[in-house]
Amino acid sequence: MDKLFLVLKGLAMGAANKVPGVSGGIVAFVGGFYEEFIYSLQKINLKALKLLFNGRFEIFYRYVNGQFLTLLIFGMLVSYFSVSKLLDYFLERKELFVWASFFGMILGSIYYISKDFKHWNKRTVTAGILGFVVGISISFLNPAKENDNLWFIFICGIISVSGMTLPGLSGSFILILLGNYVLLLVDSVNALYDTFAELLRGDLSFVKNNERLNTLKILAVFTFGSATGLVTLSHILTYVLKHFKFITTAVIIGFITGSLGVVWPWKRTIFKTDASGQVSLDSNGKEIILNYERYFPDFGNPETWWAIFFVILGVFILLGLEWYGEYRKK
Repeated sequence: MDKLFLVLKGLAMGAANKVPGVSGGIVAFVGGFYEEFIYSLQKINLKALKLLFNGRFEIFYRYVNGQFLTLLIFGMLVSYFSVSKLLDYFLERKELFVWASFFGMILGSIYYISKDFKHWNKRTVTAGILGFVVGISISFLNPAKENDNLWFIFICGIISVSGMTLPGLSGSFILILLGNYVLLLVDSVNALYDTFAELLRGDLSFVKNNERLNTLKILAVFTFGSATGLVTLSHILTYVLKHFKFITTAVIIGFITGSLGVVWPWKRTIFKTDASGQVSLDSNGKEIILNYERYFPDFGNPETWWAIFFVILGVFILLGLEWYGEYRKK
């Protein structure tokens, strides 16, 4: 049963990372496995590589907490081809309610993280305010243009994976700001999905499709950058959590609170347009999102009250997960 729950946690992390404004790190933090996740990644070091290259696979697997990482990452990968597609479907049709649910879940996560934090002082308050300012500032940055330079793609991989390791920092939203969200999390993933589907049918025609091969190359570089970022950031975070745990927690609380600006439900989507003013489409015919324009809700609109209901539902989902976690500990 524990193995199944680990896969489900991976599914939740993968889905959260796919949605702009939501952080997979929050799922790990609230799910109670954030520190184990970071410390397990930190075990991927020179000692682990020596064990691997010397053929001591069983010792390597135990050393890096292999079962935990394997099941969690498996859940994330499955999520990119299943749960995340379901989220895409609802974001297209019921966008307001999806954002409202996530807004409520983040509200709940702020309560969850801060309720037992009893170490507020001048240093932690300053750290919390700094995290809040950085978090809310990110939500109002203007995005760059798409760039498929492989070195830049590699850097995108390193930066985007921060959403898994830093609660409150959305890797997907960072990719929007860098201009490569559609290229790396839509076009590339769809290209890989189509390639697998063709391979299962015995169709090898994609090897003559230069555009497909180039997209797969971009995805491979992005994946390598993400893996590099995961391992590198985990080592940094392990040190920070060990030596500055209270300040780090305060920054995370502030950052997550600031990130509410990113997932504010009441916003209009700003689409990319060409020189003639027409909305630009990606290779799959979907409009390319640039950013969002936020506004205050109209309380005379029944849809607003439904959105508020989903905010409350999101809070209760989070609190329900907390209750379940406490129940399993008993």
